Amino acid sequence: MSLARICVAVSLSLLAAWPAQAQDRRVPTATSELKLSYAPVVQRATPAVVNVYAAKVIQNRNPLLDDPIFRRFFGVPGQQPEQMQRSLGSGVMVDPAGLVVTNNHVIEGADQVKVSLSDKREFEAEIVLKDSRTDLAVLRLKDVSEKFPTLDFANSDDLLVGDVVMAIGNPFGVGQTVTHGIVSALARTQVGITDYQFFIQTDAAINPGNSGGALVDLTGKLVGINTAIFSRSGGSQGIGFAIPANMVRVVVASAKSGGKAVRRPWLGARLQAVTPEIAETLGLKLPSGALVSSVTEGSPAARAGLKLSDLIVAIDGFTIDDPNAFDYRFATRPLGGNAQIDVQRSGRLVKLAVPLEVAPDTGRDEITVRARSPFQGARVANISPAVADELRIDPGMEGVVVIDIADGAPAAGVGFQKGDIILAVNNRKIARTSDLERAASEQPRLWRIIVVRGGQQINVTLGG
Repeated sequence: MSLARICVAVSLSLLAAWPAQAQDRRVPTATSELKLSYAPVVQRATPAVVNVYAAKVIQNRNPLLDDPIFRRFFGVPGQQPEQMQRSLGSGVMVDPAGLVVTNNHVIEGADQVKVSLSDKREFEAEIVLKDSRTDLAVLRLKDVSEKFPTLDFANSDDLLVGDVVMAIGNPFGVGQTVTHGIVSALARTQVGITDYQFFIQTDAAINPGNSGGALVDLTGKLVGINTAIFSRSGGSQGIGFAIPANMVRVVVASAKSGGKAVRRPWLGARLQAVTPEIAETLGLKLPSGALVSSVTEGSPAARAGLKLSDLIVAIDGFTIDDPNAFDYRFATRPLGGNAQIDVQRSGRLVKLAVPLEVAPDTGRDEITVRARSPFQGARVANISPAVADELRIDPGMEGVVVIDIADGAPAAGVGFQKGDIILAVNNRKIARTSDLERAASEQPRLWRIIVVRGGQQINVTLGG
């Protein structure tokens, strides 16, 4: 056989070995192809990308006003000076009736939100839904009757590293801008931005103001929402992160259904990463998978037969490398029916069908503490399965958990944080929000508080 025939045979065998998805992509083969333009895709996508302006009023409060001696001798002045704090971001129109998705951090705490379209028209917008766990929010334009251009969702699971993508947004407030690059990595889970860490990484230039903007593929479909960058300078250094479209789709669907919170499946089990030491103990070749560290009684996981020390290796055919990957895959499963979970148990593979249902949220009894106390301004709730799942705390804990704190509130000044579990105040057990409300209304000389934060118990003593 000649050398030429051998080369052809080798080439054909290599082509046959390529993944099926990779065969749909190709590099330019002629100079004419290098003169092609992205303009048709840009013209189709940019009308659906908007600018989001958020503003909130903050008071320039003098810290001396919190000193009781100062207040006694000098009294309390009337109206404190106010300042308008503004933030800028981007958004994507996902429904022709005027529904916009953006990042939660763009509009967090805003008293007023405006949306500017690509044709320069501006509209007041209301916040329909906020989801801090995904850093996504959904807005609705006010008092509109026309139909707006939208972007269709792509299946973000079809993305491959090396695919060309474009980022559209309003960086630095200069106006709508388009940048392009490739998908640098998929399933980034060590970024630390949101609860659901499963980001698309791209080298398309993303800068401040791009947050909430669109990452689109070459068909003009939405593959992700740009949300963060890794940068030492504050500007783009070629490492940007986007929330996959399949997660965005879940949040938008909850908003369209009229919900104030995202409806997502509840597992009812806590998972931990597999370290090299754990892998060696379990006899694993690689430290991958999600190890079950606890199972809540009566939860979907318990009813499916998931057990302590089970190693989850796949869900509905998707390989699971770590707990973050499982959380994303499970959260994007549609409610109803079951998810097929593959676990390794005592050296053998076991398949389990986990029901896809929301966590029970009965007895939450949310309140905001108004009484002058260290808890003033904190929004608290009883620990229900839904609250525990939302805040990533142990559902078996007793007590009252902090779910939010108003900006500048005494509770924030004291140091309380979202997710803190209040167990006792002045030797009195706090089992319900009504218990905390009653304790906060008293005026003791000292506040002795027991708090659990990150699994650690903290004893705090504060002056009255």
